[in-house]
Amino acid sequence: MKKLIYTMNVCLLVCLMLTGCGTEKTPVSSIPQESAEQTTAVSQTDTIDYLVLVNKENPLPEDWENIVETIHMTNSLGDDVEVEKTAYDAYLELKATLEKEGVFVDLDSARRSVAEQQRIVDEFTETYGEYYVQNYVAVPGYSEHHTGLALDLYLNIDGEDVYLNEDMIMYPDIWDKIHAKLADYGFILRYLDGKEAITGYSYEPWHIRYVNDIAIAKEITEKGITLEEYLNKLPVTDVAPPMDGSTDAITIEIHADGMGQFALAEEGETPEFDPDFPHQDFTVHLSAPEKYVLVAKADDGAKFVKWQKDSEDYSTDAEITVEFSEDANYTAFFENE
Repeated sequence: MKKLIYTMNVCLLVCLMLTGCGTEKTPVSSIPQESAEQTTAVSQTDTIDYLVLVNKENPLPEDWENIVETIHMTNSLGDDVEVEKTAYDAYLELKATLEKEGVFVDLDSARRSVAEQQRIVDEFTETYGEYYVQNYVAVPGYSEHHTGLALDLYLNIDGEDVYLNEDMIMYPDIWDKIHAKLADYGFILRYLDGKEAITGYSYEPWHIRYVNDIAIAKEITEKGITLEEYLNKLPVTDVAPPMDGSTDAITIEIHADGMGQFALAEEGETPEFDPDFPHQDFTVHLSAPEKYVLVAKADDGAKFVKWQKDSEDYSTDAEITVEFSEDANYTAFFENE
């Protein structure tokens, strides 16, 4: 059976994602607190590049872990968080400004070493299998969190910590207030909505990136571009290389419109829904035209309405057989019963 390569753009999914955001925790305090202890960098003569690009195509520079200077802080959940020192100082200033406007945030995660990422890969491979790891966990050495410049925030609302992805996404107005202040302190929103083909990741309102230059941060923010675009280092291709080694590929984006999910299988096989990892936003990279069975399933209290292909109504059947021969965008629409 020909294998598929999936680049997951999963919304509202609680798991250790490609960027390592949104792990489950037990709060020990509902009042945000910070305590920091500086650690000494191995090298005091070299400096880091605050515009370093680490993504699926660009690994962490070899000497980075030897020269980056970090501190450790304890968040309101009782978790130890390691973060690059200058980025942390800027975060504290951002946090103080937000609090004046009644917005309270804390650090969920920041720096994660290459060794720690490998430990996660090994643990998840044993627990969930290789397929899960290939689609949900970043390859060690290729995660922006290695830099210490990528910060994942969580919210404190009415004295309660809000740290799960599916809960945080329910407060777009609060995130808008946070995003409006980022550039003033040298931060950018790293994974923009609609830029998944460039960054390789879905929109994450909590994932911010420190660039140590307010002017650059404002330019990136005002233009609505990604760090890749600013540095003119766009992906060589916006599709993953086919597993069979061929160079041609087509990209099929499939979306579930909020109240359902879908499953995909090669023709002749039965699509299977995964209750633990519902497919709500998917990009499929295929090395050759093939026929696939695409099935939509509504959540409880909802019903399937129609498929749409490239913004045109396509089918009212929940199960369709599609011959993918060119790039296309399919959306499954649902409504309340």
